[in-house]
Amino acid sequence: MKKTRHTKTAQKSSKMSNISSPKGMRDLMNDEYYAFQGFFEKAQEVAVYYGFKPLETPMLEHEEIFTTGIGEGTDIVDKEMYTLKTKGGDHLALRPEHTAPLVRAYIEHGMQTLPQPVMLYHSGPVFRHDKPQKGRYRQFWQFDADALGSEKSIMDAVIIKTCMSILEEAGAENLSVDINSIGDKECRNGYIRELTNYYKKHINSLSTIDRERLKINPLRILDSKEEKTIAINEGAPDSVSFLCPSCKKHFKEVLEYLEEMNIQYNLNKNLVRGLSYYTRTVFEIIEQAGSEESAPMALAGGGRYDYLARQIGSKKDVPCVGFSIGVDRIVASPWYKKLAPRILKKPKIYFIQLGSEAKLKSLNVIEILRKAHIPIAQSLSKDSLGSQLAIAEKLSIPYAIIFGVKEALDNSVIVRNMGNRSQDTVKLGKLLEYLKEL
Repeated sequence: MKKTRHTKTAQKSSKMSNISSPKGMRDLMNDEYYAFQGFFEKAQEVAVYYGFKPLETPMLEHEEIFTTGIGEGTDIVDKEMYTLKTKGGDHLALRPEHTAPLVRAYIEHGMQTLPQPVMLYHSGPVFRHDKPQKGRYRQFWQFDADALGSEKSIMDAVIIKTCMSILEEAGAENLSVDINSIGDKECRNGYIRELTNYYKKHINSLSTIDRERLKINPLRILDSKEEKTIAINEGAPDSVSFLCPSCKKHFKEVLEYLEEMNIQYNLNKNLVRGLSYYTRTVFEIIEQAGSEESAPMALAGGGRYDYLARQIGSKKDVPCVGFSIGVDRIVASPWYKKLAPRILKKPKIYFIQLGSEAKLKSLNVIEILRKAHIPIAQSLSKDSLGSQLAIAEKLSIPYAIIFGVKEALDNSVIVRNMGNRSQDTVKLGKLLEYLKEL
């Protein structure tokens, strides 16, 4: 039976009534938008003082950048990536993190020929098809900083200090660092063998997903969220005991830098981070609980990833270290300072126009104010004096400029004090001088 026009209209209406953003994603606007913008500006400012320069990568990358870089056996690759096939047959993925794209850019643009290390910061949205819950979204925002091209332990310390400084500038207190070393290719294999043997003894108690991880990447089990596995991990062998002399020396130096900077740290033998590309240093920056009811919360994390470049196409390894901050979690925290973006100027003047002649010339008057860096609010689409004054009062703006037909002919404006209702007529040529005196 053919659908009638009425039926099609009803279906269309039904669809329209359910308009909403995709699950786990949301619109940023008003105060929340400015809170994010303020944080990013502060983070960029701190990063610049430590020597980092900006980089922005595309939101879409070739899928293999992540499957080879982040690695199979991780939740991100196995379950959480948004992937698509283009009309041209390319397999692309929305970036689930910033590090692999950063290393791809480093290789592609020949940054290895620059003085090393190359220090870069980058920010923006990332995408993971995770289970949405409080503070966790499928599109969320991160701020990252990385140093590429140096294996020196002092760069690990610079990265941790930069991250701590950004969080403290944003209002975080009682911070400490959970830190571990998972070794390099010289010593990690011995540790993985020991770890594998340990888990095989407890295989009947492991969940299905952790049994799969045992086949693909046993280190991932240390990052398991399964309750039974968490208990098993308490007795797991620690990676520090298996470090080769060079890794031991590197880790010891990192800890010495932290001590010199009076940064509190906790050796966490089960810390491996959720990505497979890490080597040697791994860390998380923890906000200690402010009360017995609230649990410690990880605000940022990172580490060293000396083999990622080769994994995604470089002819040789590039030693790298970096951090990532989850900005959504910061902005939602009660201690966040609500940092205001620099571009946000609270209007001191409400511009009111009356009549067609005044409306015609209004933009010229506004341009005079803009060039003098005087922020305004306006309702150019309104016509009545009453409605425009009401908006000015509602916004608590201290002064109003009234531009009517008479003023348009005389090249003048009326400047009104919204507090005591006093007002003066001022020629346009003298307006900026008058406003400065106010």
